[in-house]
Order: sequence, then C-alpha cells, then structure tokens
Amino acid sequence: MLDQEITLITTALLATGQTYSEFREMTVRLVEENKTTGPNQSESYLNYTKMNLQRMNRWDKTIKVAPELEKLVASISSPQVWLVISEAWCGDGAQTIPFMAKLAALNPKIELRIVLRDENPELMDAYLTEGARSIPILIALSGDLSKELFVWGPRPQFLQNRLKAYKLDPQNITSKEFSDGTHLWYARDKNKAIAEELTPLIAETI
Repeated sequence: MLDQEITLITTALLATGQTYSEFREMTVRLVEENKTTGPNQSESYLNYTKMNLQRMNRWDKTIKVAPELEKLVASISSPQVWLVISEAWCGDGAQTIPFMAKLAALNPKIELRIVLRDENPELMDAYLTEGARSIPILIALSGDLSKELFVWGPRPQFLQNRLKAYKLDPQNITSKEFSDGTHLWYARDKNKAIAEELTPLIAETI
C-alpha cells in the first residue's frame, strides 16, 4: 500500500461513511424521492437504483454463508475495517455488498463502512481497475488503518473476464442484454464466487 493511499483512508473519512443499514435506508429515501446518488440523475440511473433496492431486499432475506467461511470470519481476532466504495445505482454493488455486510456482521471486530465514489474521487483514483473507476471496491484494513490487508472488486473474476470479452467483441448483444445476463448470473451463482474469492484473502489476515 502506498503512503499516499494510507493518508487517504482516515478516521475522518470513515466518519463520513455509512453502515450497511444506513446505506440501505438512504437508498430507500432516494427511491421515494425519485433520486439516486452522484451527479447523474438520468431516468436510467433512477431505474437502476430502484432495481438495486429490490436486489438488496432479496439478498438480505436469502443470503447463506457456508459454515467454513462463517468459522473463518468468526476467528478474526484483531480489529479490521472494511471500507467499500460504491453508489446506490451500482448494479454490482447491490449484488455483492449485502454479502460483504453479512460476513462483517459475523464478527464484532469487523467495522464495515460504505463511502460514495463520486464524493471521494481521490480515493477512487487510488483503487482503479485497469484505469477505470469501477465499483464496488472493498478495501480491508487493520483497525488502526495503518495496513491494507486486501482489496477485492469490482466484481467476481468470471464477470470481470466476461466484461472484458464483451468490450472487445459485443457479438451483436445489446448493453441491456449483457446487463440482464450479468444479473441472471448473480442470481444463479448465489454468492458462491465472491465467497470463494474472499475466503483466501480473509484467511491471510488471520
């Protein structure tokens, strides 16, 4: 972790972050007001936000954590901060942040906070994905913020590879068809991919 990145993640920044419950409550209010986060208030982004609220509602009711992963997270003995960069309109965020929150809730030593990408451009630019401001990004840190433990995101590797292939050759698939395929994959995967990818990262912190 670069010194510059360490200085970007401070207790002051965490104080501006939201718990998962607060993020959910904010999204509910925004949908009621026909708004979303960030400068883009287009109809499409408003619709994304409405769909994301439904996705988070569904995952909150159906997420299951494998016993092995639950035991691993529960064994974390030193405080950790899980900082997530996202936005209310982010489809990948709605599909994966509920699982991150479920894991964090398994151990009181894990503090999860969510900050908005467009309100923190300098932080976002320190965690680009192949040059892009892709979200969500999960940054796990030691409790005193002095050490970066791991970074995950913005999506499971299968979907990241699928997106790269699509950008190279859309093969007559519309962006909506591609997006629909992504969310269908999430529904069928049931958080297995993110669990498999986070498990070794979490294990290294213990």
